[in-house]
Amino acid sequence: MASSHETRDAPQDDTLEHFAAHGAPPLPAPSDSGWVEREGARIWYASYDKGGGERNGQGKPVILLHGGLGHSGNWGYQVRALLDAGRSVAVIDSRGHGRSTRDARPYKYELMASDVLAVMDTLAIQQAALVGWSDGACVAMVLAMMAPERVAGVLFFGCNMDPGGTTEFVATPVIDRCFNRHREDYARLSATPDAFDAFVAAVTEMMRTEPNYAAHDLARIRVPVLIAHSEHDEFIKADHAEYLAHSIPGARLRVLAGVSHFAPLQRPALFNEVMLDFVARVLL
Repeated sequence: MASSHETRDAPQDDTLEHFAAHGAPPLPAPSDSGWVEREGARIWYASYDKGGGERNGQGKPVILLHGGLGHSGNWGYQVRALLDAGRSVAVIDSRGHGRSTRDARPYKYELMASDVLAVMDTLAIQQAALVGWSDGACVAMVLAMMAPERVAGVLFFGCNMDPGGTTEFVATPVIDRCFNRHREDYARLSATPDAFDAFVAAVTEMMRTEPNYAAHDLARIRVPVLIAHSEHDEFIKADHAEYLAHSIPGARLRVLAGVSHFAPLQRPALFNEVMLDFVARVLL
């Protein structure tokens, strides 16, 4: 059963009943937040400098990139864990998601990766560790290909890099609860609160047609990569995670037992342990 209370210690919520009712814990007050204007969109970000940011020479930050249809607030458990560990953090609402806007162009992972780079430039972040969840993982990996000098490493959780990596979609109560939470959050945060169905259709079309990276593309990745895959992921094949780990030079694979595509919300303590270990390894 889902936990009936919300604590800083990250309760277990395997069924996402708690998330559906309350969302993730609210993000703390940021050191800086705002929008970056670029390519027909306003991209929202927030940064947290507890522990010292790169701008004052005390370590490189961690950038958290959320999944499709979600927003940066879904990282509530992870932002707190990173700050408690003395890390600086930035979160970004992908274009068209959360508080960020978009133009009429189709969603593209490469475009969203360039948005992240623009936020990094605005915050004067020369290099960061990227933690990506689902679509955010693909954005992180694309950015590592585009600008490897800006990426200290990628934690790639719950995503594919070519169409063959996904399973046939089957609706479940857990997926439905997450989807309904996304609908409520979109209405609350978006500049176009009544356009959720069109938003879903546009993001779904991107997921249907992208990404399309081959093994030789993956072989050119030169940053540290951890492939994290959940034992019960509803969307990504286990053998695809293994393929990614074998195709990316030096990549590691970590299987998260007992959880699904929503591990950062279901068992935050488990996910955070993996995340903090990865961050400690790439941000020496």
